Amino acid sequence: MKQTGLKWIWKMSGGALALLALLVILIALNIIMGGFYFRKDLTEEKVFTLSEGTLNLLKKLDAPVTLKYFFTRSAAATSVPLKTFARQVEDLLNEYRLAADGKIVVEIYDPEPDSDAEEWAERYGLSGQTLDLAGPAVYCGLAAVKGDAVETIPVLDPRSEELLEYNITRMIARAANPKKPVVGVMSSLPVMGVRAFPYAMPGQPRPQNQPPWAVFQDLGRDYEVRSLPAGAEHLDPDMDLVILIHPKNLSDKTLFALDQFVLRGGRLMAFIDPMCLCEAMLGDASPDLSRPFSDLNKLTDAWGIKYEGDKVVADLEAATRVRLNNNALDENPAFLTLRRENIDGQNVITAPLESLILPGAGAFTGAGAAELRVESLLVSSPQSQLVNSFAARLGSEAIRRDFQPGLKKMNLALRLHGRFKTAFPEGAPPAASAADDKEQKPGESKEEAPALKESEKETTVILVADADLLYDAFAVQELNVFGARVYQPMNDNINFFFNAVDYLAGSEDLARIRSRGRFERPFDKVLALQRSAQEKWLLKERELQSQLESTRERLESLQRQKDKNQKYILSPEQEEEINRFRQEQLKTQRELKQVRKNLREGIERLGGKVKILNILLVPVLVAGAGLIFAWRRSARTR
Repeated sequence: MKQTGLKWIWKMSGGALALLALLVILIALNIIMGGFYFRKDLTEEKVFTLSEGTLNLLKKLDAPVTLKYFFTRSAAATSVPLKTFARQVEDLLNEYRLAADGKIVVEIYDPEPDSDAEEWAERYGLSGQTLDLAGPAVYCGLAAVKGDAVETIPVLDPRSEELLEYNITRMIARAANPKKPVVGVMSSLPVMGVRAFPYAMPGQPRPQNQPPWAVFQDLGRDYEVRSLPAGAEHLDPDMDLVILIHPKNLSDKTLFALDQFVLRGGRLMAFIDPMCLCEAMLGDASPDLSRPFSDLNKLTDAWGIKYEGDKVVADLEAATRVRLNNNALDENPAFLTLRRENIDGQNVITAPLESLILPGAGAFTGAGAAELRVESLLVSSPQSQLVNSFAARLGSEAIRRDFQPGLKKMNLALRLHGRFKTAFPEGAPPAASAADDKEQKPGESKEEAPALKESEKETTVILVADADLLYDAFAVQELNVFGARVYQPMNDNINFFFNAVDYLAGSEDLARIRSRGRFERPFDKVLALQRSAQEKWLLKERELQSQLESTRERLESLQRQKDKNQKYILSPEQEEEINRFRQEQLKTQRELKQVRKNLREGIERLGGKVKILNILLVPVLVAGAGLIFAWRRSARTR
């Protein structure tokens, strides 16, 4: 008995010594490894690793840039999620510091109330926000300083975490290169905002100003933006890029100015639209119903690209669920939701993108003129077809009724690169009047250069067959963060725009880093199941339509055969035909109901399996590993 007690005491003391030794080892490891900085990014998309664009930009820095990070971590009102996000920001800033080889200096401040740090935060224009009634202002912002140049991010928004690296890198680029490229914007839509008349009529509400679209508010932070009149006939060659938004009814003089701008090496990006929804939403629908679309056909024809302005792409695989006026949901194939399979993953403009929405987009065809290289940036699926824009406005039923997929992909956005030839081989078009060109307009050049027949050097043009993708309702969600109005992207529409602008305006590095995270991870099997059911649905709808047509023909035939005295009385044959039709209609409706029921059950079964797998997989793996370890230990003991 005594030996048993000694044995127990020996075993317990040995266990305690082992625990003490383990504690000592852990402390020693922490002390030793504290001098090293090691991280391994195991995420699928490497969201915690600096991208190639950032690394390239950091290598180009000619002088140190100081990043001053202000976060009020000491405030009691600061939430745990905000502190977690702030820690991620610090980790990312450390990545910048390590990658920049001394060109990035990181300073971290806790702007407590009435402290010097708070005073500096206010000097930099950072936005502090009171999170409770009596608490101090909480800051979470960043400033980049290089000499006298200061650039800031007033508020770092946790909900825009996927843009964190891009915003920081862009801020560094602005601080390092204060001179902004010049971008001209020409549009038939109020993309730059509208300043309302300051006076109101008696009894009428005062007119309200319309702010610029979110995408163009942000554009001015990085570029010198010049608003060009829709009838500009001369363009300043000093502009780096011209952006056209829904260019309608441009005169030959304006097209000639654009033509010569491209031939002189200028870069052009055009968003043309066969069915501009935002135009109607803004109340600016054109009264010219015979030509509601926009195009650049006089230029694109010369470039070997065709575009039908009255045709819209309908794509069953890219259909978007939209809410109708009666609050019902509808899968509309003319509202395109583009995913990875629709996006060129090799081009720097589109490679980081995951999801875009193009409401009522058109399509481009043609291989391009000689000496031009044509690349597809966005395409539809093979289950797509061009439909008349008038039919598309009537809704999905009108589109699906006669839908026949073309079984080939269609180009929704193109990149043209190379040497362009003029669309005006005869030279400049004649002036509209003798008084032409006497008045100088904003953004126009002061002297007219000789007309060119072909490009002086290689340049790039990007064509997009939709303008609605830039409108706020289809691109961003407005939020209030710390009292400031911010816009959260709903998809990659804005990322696509800025990637293209950054690329065309000369900074390809920024185009390589935008949108690092994924907005959406759709269940491919669920989507395939939905598509399969929709195809069955479509077949049933066509059968029903065919039966309706045959029944109508039969009724008309009976109508022609009856006597004049039976004008308002149904014949027995007509009654029998109507009853038969009603029975067939009820039968078809029951079949459609069964298809919908099978669809819901299939999705619910699949969702249940995924949920069970997510909940049980890790515990089962841990339990299995424990059982294997116990079995091996038991085997060694035996």
